[in-house]
Amino acid sequence: MNDTFKALSDPTRRRILDLLKERDMSAGDIADHFQMSKPSISHHLNLLKQAELVLDERHGQHIMYSLNTTVFQELMKWVLQFNGEGKDRQ
Repeated sequence: MNDTFKALSDPTRRRILDLLKERDMSAGDIADHFQMSKPSISHHLNLLKQAELVLDERHGQHIMYSLNTTVFQELMKWVLQFNGEGKDRQ
């Protein structure tokens, strides 16, 4: 889960996740939304892949990126466990 939090700590990576929430995209499509080099976008995508927040799949000459909703579900389950149990301690 450390990789997940590290990946989510960066605003560029959070913006990439927001873009992928709308639709699957290629690295070039994602890069069009930023004023940074394509290698920098690739670096951010690799960190998101390492954290398993995004999946990649080859479609011809392009690699399409999509959200891995399973990881988000696990993260939310972990966060929500603190919601109910902490109330009785006050």
